[in-house]
Amino acid sequence: QVQLVESGGGLVQPGGSLRLSCVASGSIFSINRMGWYRQAPGKQRELVAHITSGGNTNYADSVKGRFTTSRDNAKNTVYLQMNSLKPEDTAVYYCNALLTTREFGSKYQYWGQGTQVTVSS
Repeated sequence: QVQLVESGGGLVQPGGSLRLSCVASGSIFSINRMGWYRQAPGKQRELVAHITSGGNTNYADSVKGRFTTSRDNAKNTVYLQMNSLKPEDTAVYYCNALLTTREFGSKYQYWGQGTQVTVSS
């Protein structure tokens, strides 16, 4: 029905950059918000950034000034550009979408499978 697929994770050195992509597919009527969460081993999942249908963005304090989220509405794709990466950014990054499908009239949350980001020298 609805699928979110992340890509772009990998191993980078501190100070490096990485760009994550998430493509939403299926019978999507509208997307209210798409965002990024991350979870490190033994830690709670936390919001990294999200972007609304109106283009408003929100970032965690820990990534402000370093990460940028953007979207391509025609492709139902959201991006996370990560610069000046730190070891503490190491986590599995999950794409999240709050959207309405053509089958249902209400908004539901959907999750991607996650992509590993490792920052290490």
